[in-house]
Amino acid sequence: MPILDLSPGDQTVTVSGDTPLLEVYAALPAGLFPPFPPVELPGGVGGLVARGGFAQTFFFGAEVLGVTFRAPSGRVIRAGGRTVKNVQGYDLTRPFVGSFGRLGEALDVTLRLRPGPHARHVAAPGSLEALGPLSARFAWQDGEDVHLLHFGHAREVERALAVLLGAREVKEPLDLTARFPGGIGVGEGALRDRRFGWVNGGAAPPVPPLFARLAASL
Repeated sequence: MPILDLSPGDQTVTVSGDTPLLEVYAALPAGLFPPFPPVELPGGVGGLVARGGFAQTFFFGAEVLGVTFRAPSGRVIRAGGRTVKNVQGYDLTRPFVGSFGRLGEALDVTLRLRPGPHARHVAAPGSLEALGPLSARFAWQDGEDVHLLHFGHAREVERALAVLLGAREVKEPLDLTARFPGGIGVGEGALRDRRFGWVNGGAAPPVPPLFARLAASL
């Protein structure tokens, strides 16, 4: 069962690293949202966390509360968790997020959930750069179209999406996995958010020497 633990009261969910993104959406009760849009991408939740998220306009690392991963050495390491008080030692959760596999493979991930009574996903021709500052929770560009998604109270949602003029409603989740048969990596392509362009089989960004030393020590 990919959904290992769901706690609506604590607003957290723990899933196996290979859980598809849309399966997380399907498992959540109405009014709770994960820190990613309803878009299927290769690698499931573990791959998303390794890439540092997709399309978010907030700090994704704060939404990942814990991760259990297998380091390149074969060691299984548990970092963080639903309760982060009284944690001793190094916090490896934040370094793991966006590590592009340098620290290992995610076995399970604990995510923070956010409430919102209303949600809308819209798209229209345009460019992310032209929109300027955004309050929409998710924003990405796919070819000539900009996508914005926000959840919250109705008026808040309308304000966040009003910057995209002439937008049309996107009613169904998007499955983009077929566009990345070689895995999703960084490069110049049609799909991009405010951090990277995402391409089929692209390379991971280079890491600083100190980070490489951390990876080698695990």
